[in-house]
Amino acid sequence: MKAEAIKLDGAAAGSVELNDEIFGLEPRADILHRVVRWQRAKAQQGTHKVLTKSEVSYSTKKIYKQKGTGGARHGSKKAPIFRHGGVYKGPTPRSHAHDLTKKFRKLGLCHALSAKAKAGELVVVESLDLADAKTSALSKQVANLGWKRALIIDGASVDEGFAKAARNIQNLDVLPTMGANVYDILKSDTLVLTKAGVEALEARLK
Repeated sequence: MKAEAIKLDGAAAGSVELNDEIFGLEPRADILHRVVRWQRAKAQQGTHKVLTKSEVSYSTKKIYKQKGTGGARHGSKKAPIFRHGGVYKGPTPRSHAHDLTKKFRKLGLCHALSAKAKAGELVVVESLDLADAKTSALSKQVANLGWKRALIIDGASVDEGFAKAARNIQNLDVLPTMGANVYDILKSDTLVLTKAGVEALEARLK
């Protein structure tokens, strides 16, 4: 499939041939869902923690005598049934990550790219070279192009001047090819690929 390429000022810059095996698939929600769940689970800190009976700071003195009270037998107020007592079987620090094969992760990335292409939310730019690498100038260009929440993916490395200019622009994320991931692609309203980014992605996903 072919896609029209533009320059950052909006002028036409020819066309680019996109690989149908990467950009022309029929997007499957179940594949995208599994990859996004894998990403979010891996990013989860898992530092939630409660105090158990042995960790609560409280007196260990027997709260009342064993017999003669007509009540249940208790030795410590640290028991979970008491207020300020420890928590029974509460959460402890752990990793929420689970395995997902490289083949499936690669397939998910292809489906994410295809979903953007099918929705008409994929833009190809010639390069990220800026004559005036300033945030104010780039912000105006982005507004003129109509990019509200855009993810820009460049080649092996991002142009240094563009990265600095884009650093302080809200809702504009810039990644090298190796940083491309399903969650960020789906979260964006517009996916912007440079010609170098297209070549690098096709080389990575073949």
